[in-house]
Parts: sequence; C-alpha cells; structure tokens
Amino acid sequence: MVFPSIRRFFAKSRFRLGRHVSSSSSSATESFDPPPVVHARRVVVTGLGMVTPLGCGVKSTWKRLIDGECGIRKLSPEDLQMNAFDSETQLLTYDQLTSKVAAVVPCGTEPDEFNEELWLNSKEHRSISRFIGYALCAADEALKDANWVPSLQEHKEKTGVSVGGGIGSISDVLDAAQLICDKKLRRLSPFFIPRILINMASGHVSMKYGFQGPNHAAVTACATGAHSIGDAVRMIQFGDSDVMVAGGTESSIDALSIAGFCRSRALSTKYNSAPPEASRPFDCGRDGFVIGEGSGVMVLEELDHALKRGARIYAEVRGYGTSGDAHHITQPHASGRGAALAMTRALKQSGFHPCQVDYLNAHATSTPLGDAVEATAIKSVFTNHALSGALAFSSTKGAIGHLLGAAGAVEAIFSVLAIHTGVAPPSLNLKEPDPIFDENFMPLTSSRQIPIRVALSNSFGFGGTNASLLFASVA
Repeated sequence: MVFPSIRRFFAKSRFRLGRHVSSSSSSATESFDPPPVVHARRVVVTGLGMVTPLGCGVKSTWKRLIDGECGIRKLSPEDLQMNAFDSETQLLTYDQLTSKVAAVVPCGTEPDEFNEELWLNSKEHRSISRFIGYALCAADEALKDANWVPSLQEHKEKTGVSVGGGIGSISDVLDAAQLICDKKLRRLSPFFIPRILINMASGHVSMKYGFQGPNHAAVTACATGAHSIGDAVRMIQFGDSDVMVAGGTESSIDALSIAGFCRSRALSTKYNSAPPEASRPFDCGRDGFVIGEGSGVMVLEELDHALKRGARIYAEVRGYGTSGDAHHITQPHASGRGAALAMTRALKQSGFHPCQVDYLNAHATSTPLGDAVEATAIKSVFTNHALSGALAFSSTKGAIGHLLGAAGAVEAIFSVLAIHTGVAPPSLNLKEPDPIFDENFMPLTSSRQIPIRVALSNSFGFGGTNASLLFASVA
C-alpha cells in the first residue's frame, strides 16, 4: 500500500526536476571564468620571542645555548601540579614516575625569568592556563622586537595569528577529575574549557592586540610549532594576511602527562641522578627524551610590507616541506623516508640545492630509534655535502629537552638566529656518537662560528607527521 505512493511521489519529483533542469540547460553549460591567479609573495621574519628552560627571552636563551649551558634539572613533587590532591597522593605519584628529570621554565621576577604574576595570576587571567601564558609572553616579545603593534583597523585586519600546541592543559583536566572523585563538580571553574582548548593560545594573542586576520592553531604533536609557522607563511603567500604571529607553545610538566610518556617508555630514566646529562641526542647512551616546556613565536611578514616600514629582517622563509610516514603511531620508518620527503620538499620549494644549506637543526630527541633514523635521512638527502663535513648540524634538545608542541617553533628561531649571528649551536652530551657517524659526518659538540646563509629546521611528531622549514639570509 505504501510503496506505490512513494514510487508515484519520486516519479513526479523526477519529472519536475527534469523540467527545471532542461529549462536552464543553457546556463548550466556555460563555463565559469578561471579563479584569479595568485602569485606567491615572499615572507620574512621580523620579530622573535621565546620562553624556554634556558630563560625567558631570546637574548638570554640564545646566550646560554651558545655557551653550552643546560636547562634540565631534577623533577620535584611540586612540579607535578597536583594542587587538588593531598600530599600523600602527590608523593606516591612522584615515587611511581620512572623519569624524574625535566626542562622547566625558570619562574620569578628577574628579567630573564617568566613572571607568573604578570601572565597567569591576575583576576582577568582566570581563563589563561600556563601554556597560554607562555604564548602570550613570547608573542609580546616578538611583536615588540618587530616593532609591530598596529593601531589602524586596516592593519589589524591584515595581521593574523597561528599558534598551536601539542597537548594543552592536562593539569586542569586532572584537577577537574579530582572534583568528580570528591563529588564536588559544582565547584568546576566556568573557565575550565577555555583553559584547556589549544586554539585559545592563538585566540588570546589575537584578542590582546585586536588582530583580525587568520586565526589558526595547528595540533600535530611534536611538529606543531613548525606546522604553525609553515601554515602562517602560506597564508601570507596567498594574500590572506600581510603579517602573521606564528609559533608553538606547551606546558605538559604535570603528573598525568609525565606518567603517560613514562608508560610509553619515551622518557629518559637512566640519568635521574644526573639531570644535565639526560638529554643526549645522537649519543650511544641515549635512552629517551627529557620532557620540556615553553613557547617560541616569530613575526612573519610579507617582504614589501616589511621593507616599506623599515623593519629589521632576520631571514626569509624559503621552504616549507611536509610529509607523513604512514607507518606507525610513534616510530618513524627505519629508512627515514618521511623525514627525507619533508626535507626534499622544503628544498624544492626554496630553489636551493642541498649543498647550499650551511646549518641543520635536527629534531633528534635523544631516543634510540628516532635519532638514528633522522641521521639516515640527512645522509640520504644531503649525500656528499653531509658526508664531507660541509653541513654543520646539531640537536639543541640536549640543552632544552623536548618542548613537544613548542619544539618546532623554538628550534626554528634557533635556526634563524644561526643565520643572523653566524653561530651554529652545539649538541650537548655527545660523548660516544652513534655508529652511524664518522669523523666527517658528525654533529657539532660545541658552538661554531661560520658563515650561515641557509639553515633548515626539522620537526617530526607522533602519527608520522613531519615538517621542515628552510630559512635564508636576505642580504
């Protein structure tokens, strides 16, 4: 009884639809004009800002990095951010952690320390968690460095923000879970969601300065900072904005994050009694990475826009290569194919030959497999240029640990500073190099003053996501 009526309904519908289409068939066959041709614009770096375990600010961080200092220390129960838990639970949790070293941002009121009172603790900052505060601090320094705090509406509309994070505020999640256990959920802060959302770092930066251009937040694990910068570059190249505030931020030194990485056997456990020696990229004694925190932000700008206002130019972003390993949730393919693809694509986009790269900041986190795979990829891409010793390269994670979602941005800034200062930073704790290296193909163990016109920065993340950023001198 029902089916015939349905058939009659669709038959009439097809008839009416057919009549409608046939009557407008002439317009349906007309082709559209092609979209406007977009000519890629050149993008330069005009401002830098950092919050790292070596200090708050670019100047202090860079000096300590070049001097071979280390920002890694022993983890304490207070570092676990378990304020909602009793002291017995805090101590029991601390005792169960197999890794007890961390690269913590120094806090205080000195010029090279992160001022919590300024960025986190005022009444109007109740919606700001630590990873957001780090991003605000780094962005503030970068914008002042670039001398770009626009007041005109048209300039604000052409300035965007691209700041991502890897994990967000797990400590807030842990505190909220405790409220459930205590049957006190009504005490949950109305700011809980805004405090944990990763895109709120980018959102708060845009709101603080009134930037109404693209507002973006990449979340690609340990490649986040690099992807955020690369995506911002493309937004400028395609005309979506003239200026972008771009980078990454992270604050995951908390009980749950550390416990999770411990359970996945990703963190170093052999050097709990000697924290400064725990992060040792490319060394035979490496046994996992050291968790770190901080933020790196750079101001990116269209070249002509920067020249017209007389901005200082640190370097030009010439290449952004991305790839996927398509292999394993945490382990790179043994051939290094994903890393090699990212580097090759960045080089192709830049127009440079591999032999023109002077310095490479490696992702190498101090894990047994990852470091060797990246070294293999570097050899495959740079061949004789690397094997002859002409390519200077290092992993700066020996000094600052692994900043997760902020790592790619901070290390991109190190690469830019290598070009700007003509100094390549060292790999710390390289006592017994991995057998993949030899006399010529060897990471730097101390700072080296050399002419650096082209530098490449690698970042790889869980899920097999890879990014390479290539910077070059404009002069």
